[in-house]
Amino acid sequence: MTERTVTVVPEAGLHARPASQFVQTANEYDCDIEVGAADGDLVDARSMLAVTSLGVGHDEEVRLVAEGDDEEAALDALETVLSTPEGEE
Repeated sequence: MTERTVTVVPEAGLHARPASQFVQTANEYDCDIEVGAADGDLVDARSMLAVTSLGVGHDEEVRLVAEGDDEEAALDALETVLSTPEGEE
């Protein structure tokens, strides 16, 4: 199991377009991936509804937890999504 804390850079936080890109990226990997506020509960990173319901905004920290064969690659890709400003992806 691999875990990482990342600061959300997109101005919209984990809502709308950034959340969609985050969920699409999570679905490209086979490992189990969860996301949540740094001090909160975790949800399925493959679910758009679950991810947007977190209400995570710009400059907030999220915790990413992955378990499986490609967990490091998945967290690298998701960290890139979360740390790239909108319009620069």
